[in-house]
Amino acid sequence: MRVKKLINGTAALLFATSPAYAGDIGVAISHSDSFLAVMVQGMKDEAAKTKQPLQIEFAEADINKQLSQIQNFIAAKVDAIIVNVVESSASPAITKMAADAGVPLIYVNNTPSDLDALGPKAAFIGSNESEAGEIETKEVCRVLKESGKTSDAGILIIQGLLAQHSAELRSKAVHDIIATPDCSFMKVIDEQSANWDPVKAQDLMTNWITAGYKPAAVIANNDEMALGAINSMKAAGWDMKDVVVAGIDATKEAMHYMQTGDLDVSVFQDAIGQGAGSVDAAIKMAKREKVQSPVWIPFELVNPANVDKYIKKN
Repeated sequence: MRVKKLINGTAALLFATSPAYAGDIGVAISHSDSFLAVMVQGMKDEAAKTKQPLQIEFAEADINKQLSQIQNFIAAKVDAIIVNVVESSASPAITKMAADAGVPLIYVNNTPSDLDALGPKAAFIGSNESEAGEIETKEVCRVLKESGKTSDAGILIIQGLLAQHSAELRSKAVHDIIATPDCSFMKVIDEQSANWDPVKAQDLMTNWITAGYKPAAVIANNDEMALGAINSMKAAGWDMKDVVVAGIDATKEAMHYMQTGDLDVSVFQDAIGQGAGSVDAAIKMAKREKVQSPVWIPFELVNPANVDKYIKKN
């Protein structure tokens, strides 16, 4: 199912900036980054079609802050809650809070740990994170082979927030693909978390360079961290033709880096489709209508051959 087909255009958004009231949909977003900004815009555009009020809160990667935001939504008697969860392990508590209050709950983007036990009053809209890591790593493997680097090609892995299933599953998929006969020439030198943050990724890459690491490829759990790594390598005077760099999300900035030859691989994740789909599901569930769950939105490979197709999608 392609949730993005729900999007027919944009309109002026009407959403609450004051405390939520009955009729609102409360939206709790884990943190701010370029991908999530596009996803939130998808929510706003979908809500605008029916003048559905939204109250959007950002948790700044603080699970306690997010739990407090959700408690406030429940106290304000919102009609539904959308959660981009900070820590997947916290989802059972969130699911119980919403169920006990009788408030429909929609998880979006970050997979809840209790996905298989959400019940009829909760749903999930997102993408299979393992698929993203597999697509990314298979393409890195192909590019390395094409360039003749088929013997002990060193790989550095930059992970996202380890408390989120998206980072865990994307990283595991990298290892799974490297373990296959076709890509076993790829050898992991090191892997560390940069918490989805480009600045932290840049600092991490700088530390690796200082330590003397010279990888054939850098595989990041998202584009922003990939770009941070690229900025570090360029600052060190590296020729970006000598290292394959991969990310996930196909953000607009990342697509520009790909057009200039600095980023080699990305994976399109439909931010607008996820955002719009979560609002559509929330509206339906608030009306006591049944919704499909989970809704999986496919990932798509992006490389220099098709980058122009994706330049404006996220």
